[in-house]
Amino acid sequence: MDHSGAETASIAHRVFTFEENNTLPSLTVSIPEVLDPQYGMYVWPCAVVLAQYLWTHAEELRNKTVLELGAGVSLPGVVAAKCGAKVILSDSAELPHCLENCRRSCEANRLPDVPVLGLTWGEISPDLVLLPALDIILGSDVFYEPEDFENVIVTAAFLLRKNPKAQFWTTYQERSADWSIEALLHKWKVRCVHVPLEVFNANRAHLAGSALPGNHTVQMMVITLRTEDS
Repeated sequence: MDHSGAETASIAHRVFTFEENNTLPSLTVSIPEVLDPQYGMYVWPCAVVLAQYLWTHAEELRNKTVLELGAGVSLPGVVAAKCGAKVILSDSAELPHCLENCRRSCEANRLPDVPVLGLTWGEISPDLVLLPALDIILGSDVFYEPEDFENVIVTAAFLLRKNPKAQFWTTYQERSADWSIEALLHKWKVRCVHVPLEVFNANRAHLAGSALPGNHTVQMMVITLRTEDS
């Protein structure tokens, strides 16, 4: 069967509820998933873990400008927007169905004004250059294919140089002990700090009412520009 777009595939809404924290009540978001293997637009364990981190840092997000790279189904970006951040969602310019699903996620959560951009990792496009000043960059499971690792870091490093005080918050799933980004971080003059999952109550098989994290090994990192003394 020929699929001309995500509209031809079945769509199911997955609901996530993040528990109340010290300052905010619980948060429920609905994320549309495209049920077609051609698209792979599902919520992955890394997205739930990153969204949990955002929810536990809700006060820090208020009025901040946040860009999500490789947004896909946009769970972290939607949570950031619900926390009061000014969010921009992006995915590959070559995958219009993914961009459409970003918009669909915004509509499902009554976020009609969130812009969605097509950005290609590793490519310094006019849209990338013209982005507004950023405070936080998000990426869940963007370190998925080793051949893409450097392009992701090139994009993040470019944005961090444009916004020296910004941070790149990212989660990744360990899939091979042989994969590492350490040399690339050094090459592009950025550094990372690992954030233990227990710090934000994400070291659990069930998060936000889902069993997605399960037994997967997910890591959280904060990437920033390297300074002379770091």
